[in-house]
Amino acid sequence: MNYDEYIDNALNRLHEEGRYRVFQNIRRKNQQFPNAIWTKPDGETKDITVWCGNDYLGMGQHSVVLDALKHAADQAGAGSGGTRNISGHTCFHHDLETELADLHQKERAVLFTSAYNANEATLSVLPKLFPGLIILSDELNHASMIEGIRHGFCEKHVFRHNDVAHLRDVLETLPADAPKLIAFESLYSMDGDFGPIEAICDLADEFNALTYIDEVHAVGLYGPRGGGITERDNLAHRIDIINGTLAKAYGVMGGYIATSDKLADAIRSYAPGFIFTTSLPPAIAAAAAASVAHLKSDNSLRIAHQAKAKQLKDRLRALNLPLDDHGSHIIPVHVGNPVKCKMLSDMLLDEHGLYVQPINFPTVPRGTERLRFTPSPVHTDAMINDLVTALDGLWQHCALNRMELSA
Repeated sequence: MNYDEYIDNALNRLHEEGRYRVFQNIRRKNQQFPNAIWTKPDGETKDITVWCGNDYLGMGQHSVVLDALKHAADQAGAGSGGTRNISGHTCFHHDLETELADLHQKERAVLFTSAYNANEATLSVLPKLFPGLIILSDELNHASMIEGIRHGFCEKHVFRHNDVAHLRDVLETLPADAPKLIAFESLYSMDGDFGPIEAICDLADEFNALTYIDEVHAVGLYGPRGGGITERDNLAHRIDIINGTLAKAYGVMGGYIATSDKLADAIRSYAPGFIFTTSLPPAIAAAAAASVAHLKSDNSLRIAHQAKAKQLKDRLRALNLPLDDHGSHIIPVHVGNPVKCKMLSDMLLDEHGLYVQPINFPTVPRGTERLRFTPSPVHTDAMINDLVTALDGLWQHCALNRMELSA
């Protein structure tokens, strides 16, 4: 048996399809992000501008966050020392969970090492808590939600993306007395479109179903205190479980759920993904708590963020580039070809010092390959002009379609 041959074949398929993933060596410049340093494979370095980061507001370099991190590290050291129930539960973890529960106006929050971990662990354990649970999942839900549902070994149904009528059709086929849960997202990161939260909540009420929402790409960015789309639209009280991250708008790392005290207690008591995972370092928890607290009272970064996103969309639209605009801060520009998508990304980096990763299958369906831009308040007007000018020239060079795919 030649195991290496199997591995070579698998990797070669990725190269042939133009979707082999390259991890670029990028070092962010503290206090200067989105400026960064790219170290090439040959060891040469180059100054670049990052256009695909998820530190949406630049909080990873905010003085409030850095001061909290350094102070906690001085007090508690580097690691947490264990899982939460052994020795990894500290005042820093407790304070962060308190901040997160308050953010979403829920009784309790449970902290995980990532939002992926939070989704997978929570959704996989719910069928144990509710025997016979049926989960209804939006077809474009994140991989972590799909994996969690799969690992729950329960009955599941996938409804068409944001299709409330189809969701109703599915619900009407299910036993009225069966426990049900509808899992969906508030903001879908690859297209930048919003979920129909209120309409789904109405259906959940009508069919006596629980609701589970992923707010990963919205927390910190929307709502008067950064509670996400559910806070912005005054719907958080209608959601049973809210999932969020600390690694995007809050600029640190970690994930969480916010829910009722009783359900949170059951999830932390039964979910292996929580029980057997070492907790976040105390300094990370302290930094995240400081970031959450700061963005509850400072709306200026959210306002500036939306203004920069609109500015970039307006500039790209003026060039008739095929962007999706659903009113969010996420800007996908469609290429539709994996090889050309990777080529564009490489040329932007090599020739212009502009870093944006190609988004290919399986992250998005084949034929919808794209570049996904995430402007932030720390991107300057000059940076936007450099990007737009480079894209305009490269789009023509690669003979790509300029017809808009959506308004």
